Amino acid sequence: MVELDERYLVISSDCHGGGDIHDYRPYLAGEFLDDFDAWAADFVNPYPDLAGDLGGRNWDSARRLRDMDADGIVAEVIYPNTIPPFFPKSTLTNQPPASTAGDVARRWEGLKAHNRWLVDFCADVPGRRAGICQIMLHDVEGSVAEVRRAHAAGLRGGVLVPGVPPGAGVPQLFDPAYEPLWAVCEELAMPVNLHGGAASPPMGDTEEDPVIFLLEVTDWSHRILAHLIVSGAMERHPTLKFVFTEQGTAWIPAELQRLDYFFTRMRTAVGSQEHVWGQPVMAKLPLQPSEYWHRQCYVGASFQRGPEAQLRHQVGLDRIMWGSDYPHKEASTPFTLAALRAAYGGIPKDEVAMMLGDNAASVYGFDLDALRPIADRIGPLVSEVAVPLRPGEVPMIAEKCPALAGYGAAE
Repeated sequence: MVELDERYLVISSDCHGGGDIHDYRPYLAGEFLDDFDAWAADFVNPYPDLAGDLGGRNWDSARRLRDMDADGIVAEVIYPNTIPPFFPKSTLTNQPPASTAGDVARRWEGLKAHNRWLVDFCADVPGRRAGICQIMLHDVEGSVAEVRRAHAAGLRGGVLVPGVPPGAGVPQLFDPAYEPLWAVCEELAMPVNLHGGAASPPMGDTEEDPVIFLLEVTDWSHRILAHLIVSGAMERHPTLKFVFTEQGTAWIPAELQRLDYFFTRMRTAVGSQEHVWGQPVMAKLPLQPSEYWHRQCYVGASFQRGPEAQLRHQVGLDRIMWGSDYPHKEASTPFTLAALRAAYGGIPKDEVAMMLGDNAASVYGFDLDALRPIADRIGPLVSEVAVPLRPGEVPMIAEKCPALAGYGAAE
């Protein structure tokens, strides 16, 4: 029970980080160092926000901690952001197909170097960071081994499962080839994380390409839910947790309703094409998609908007985990208090406490008792968040964050 004069304990379920290019060198196996030096010498950073002062937010531990404290965030789940060794760009949106077997081997080693770096980065602030392990779907057996290593090393954020966009060169996620991966994640209680953008086709170079990417990116991400349900992974591994992050929340009730409709047709509409195609799979899936969702799926609700928060009971109050998206352009930083008021003003405090921290602590294993003294020092006051934000209360620049759209002061 949260009292009125207390502060919320806020955990961001969606933050991003990674090492600077040369930060990864000490984490590479010796036989890859010459290749790394050659690659790094020719590397051209394609992302302005990973250079200069802005870039340091990804790897400067002390600065990042100051930013978290100023934002009222006591702990964070860290997805990748920077470019690991031997990759041409960030792996967050997708892992581009490598041209040779040598490229695959080097990139795999680059992801392992990132995971090792992340272990140390999280250990720098014990209990406040949950790092997410990266894997390659090109190598399921190697990925299983890397999940075990990451778990043993303390990366309790779970596993980032790449999407499978067109041309990825690996089976779709409903393929039985991934069963060893689902099994080890359940065995070790490592959440399976699916981040927005990972399943989208590669973006082209025209002015129109990023616009289409922006308009379609969440659609590609949402289809992963159906793929995973149909795969049987949720049925075979009922304690395994699946997290869908930075892809909105408003889509979930409608998508569950749509999937339930089709599953019912595939089960009962004898004589229909749905029944002919679907019955063999339905025989292996006794639950409805909405039942699988409410049993073991969660949403990383990055910069959640007010209208989305109103759907919280349909999504599942115990399924929603707020996220700031630090340090991305659209992050709530440094307007997080305003974003929380815009989303949660007027909502009962116990419900807000669940979405801001309790649910994430349960999924990722944060120690609430250990974090409470920090929250009592830096967390947003319950009384502050309770007051709904009014249009014009924040500068127009705050509208870079989707949660604050429509709240900027006229200039």
